[in-house]
Amino acid sequence: MKTKILVLFLLVLPSLAWAGLGRPASIDQWVKENSELISLGKTLFFDPRLSKNNQISCATCHNPNLGFSDGLPKGKGVSGKLLERNAPHLFNLKPMAPMFWDGRAQGLAEQALGPIQNPDEMGLSLVELEQKIAKVPVYQKAFAKLFKNGVTAQNLAQAIAAFEQSLVSRNSAYDRYAEGDLRALSESQIRGLKLFEGKGRCSICHDGPNFTDNGFHNIGIVGDDPGRFKVNPIKISMGAFKTPGLRNIALSAPYMHDGSLATLEAVIEFYDHGGESKKNLDPEMSSLSLSRQEQQDLLAFLNALTDPIHLNPPSLP
Repeated sequence: MKTKILVLFLLVLPSLAWAGLGRPASIDQWVKENSELISLGKTLFFDPRLSKNNQISCATCHNPNLGFSDGLPKGKGVSGKLLERNAPHLFNLKPMAPMFWDGRAQGLAEQALGPIQNPDEMGLSLVELEQKIAKVPVYQKAFAKLFKNGVTAQNLAQAIAAFEQSLVSRNSAYDRYAEGDLRALSESQIRGLKLFEGKGRCSICHDGPNFTDNGFHNIGIVGDDPGRFKVNPIKISMGAFKTPGLRNIALSAPYMHDGSLATLEAVIEFYDHGGESKKNLDPEMSSLSLSRQEQQDLLAFLNALTDPIHLNPPSLP
């Protein structure tokens, strides 16, 4: 009976791992077909010309070596002011709309232009952006080849979006286990997976191939950030933030929308206590009473979602 249950469990896991992402062959084919657009987007992603002071690029806050985050609770932009929220990772973004912690952008292209125009982040108007990029001969040639109307802010956003869409994590220990490699996860990680889907109640919100419901929840972080409420002003949205995907989560500390939790251990303890603030708390939040061993097993499983993407920064024109 145990063997039958395990077989059924493994038959389900592959669909969970890949639903919404496309199988590896289709992803590779898409990347191959859009290689020039992705290459342009990658160069733009690393180019500080996209900021007012020519000092900050997208990669400043989304550093590949830091899980496409920046390792800070809250970063700083061209204004020198502390930014409002923690920089989220960029893994497997295609099926994860809406974007940002508050969901104010409906897609990757719209998201790409947000930080560029924000006066505290990159501080560049779209007119200034187009003028700066159009002055670079290499960019002129690349845009002319890929787009009928050449350098425009929307075309630039499409290129960056294509690069971000190519950042697919798909070969973690969990993925290999889901595909039938029973040795891919340790005993502790397997126990952690069961806790994730059971007693820990994590999969209520962290569900699907990217471990997110793409929804918004108030999980009890103390603070006055209204979150989703600014976009959708209804009571349930007050203090609610988007459920982050968990792929490569071990690489992108610190955590939460405000970067207030420095480690995954602290995140697990936070959930074990049922959050801190009870104001407008999501009804799914409650104390878990996890033992120390259970917390360690859950941490082990979260580490099993790690599959780093190694990138060499491009040569800038």
